[in-house]
Amino acid sequence: MKPELSVVIPVYNEESGLSKLFERLYPALDALGYSYEVIFVNDGSRDRSAGILAEQYRLRPDVTRVVLFNGNYGQHMAIMAGFEATRGDIVVTLDADLQNPPEEIGNLVAKMREGYDYVGSIRRKRQDSAWRTYASKAMNRLREKITRIKMTDQGNMLRAYGRNVIDLVNKCREINTFVPALAYTFSRNPTEIVVEHEERSAGESKYSLYSLIRLNFDLVTGFSLVPLQFFSLLGIGLSFASAALFILIVLRRLLIGAEVGGVFTLFAITFFLMGVILFSIGLLGEYIGRIYMQVRARPRYVVQAILEQSSAEDNQST
Repeated sequence: MKPELSVVIPVYNEESGLSKLFERLYPALDALGYSYEVIFVNDGSRDRSAGILAEQYRLRPDVTRVVLFNGNYGQHMAIMAGFEATRGDIVVTLDADLQNPPEEIGNLVAKMREGYDYVGSIRRKRQDSAWRTYASKAMNRLREKITRIKMTDQGNMLRAYGRNVIDLVNKCREINTFVPALAYTFSRNPTEIVVEHEERSAGESKYSLYSLIRLNFDLVTGFSLVPLQFFSLLGIGLSFASAALFILIVLRRLLIGAEVGGVFTLFAITFFLMGVILFSIGLLGEYIGRIYMQVRARPRYVVQAILEQSSAEDNQST
């Protein structure tokens, strides 16, 4: 039977916290009174996460499905695979580390019942380090100005999506993307609610500083041409400024004569221009890299196995 609610949970090296997740997730979903399914996507975990998920499937095969990747493809590709496996009218994404309380799922579903097709979440009081919180807020503001995608808290994965949005997302074949932003572009009536945020129950964050920078580069370059347009305008402006400076130096030499005192100023200007050129080349490389990844047309991820119940019997398909 088609469930009313689907919950997608990407898992990567979460063996120490999965038992606590199960203890809170299933009672919270049972209490809602909706028919539901939980889809775990194991993103190539190197610990015992896959085995623990398989055991949980055997305990609750009626509402549990497990997608097993053959390697690590990233959180957003795991979510995309989960979306393709969903059958519910409402789809909720949830992290496995319990920083997003499963008890908040009911609030998202209730908001969706009001007629929204996309419900984001804002953490009431973030339990992250100060630098991580400030960096995230700064990137949120910059991203909104560049992409026009309004997400107050882009780092929070606890979100709900309508079936119409999920179907459109499933038609996209992007190699690198940011799922909440992609879904936002397809939603007709989006909104946000405030949710609780807890400390990580076990393990450690899978996002390093480099990963966060890469994620935001993907977000900006994947949804806007503003950076390229900005550097095009900057290049035009610097060209006119350089021409004016050249004319000024020539006139000064003709009228006053040669001088050595301004050589360091010229060096500073030269180094500045070199920095702008190198950064713009790197930015251009980001866009070219996205094109390169896309035109190769390789699979975004490879599913090793799916644990799911078929008819009255358990079925493992590969």
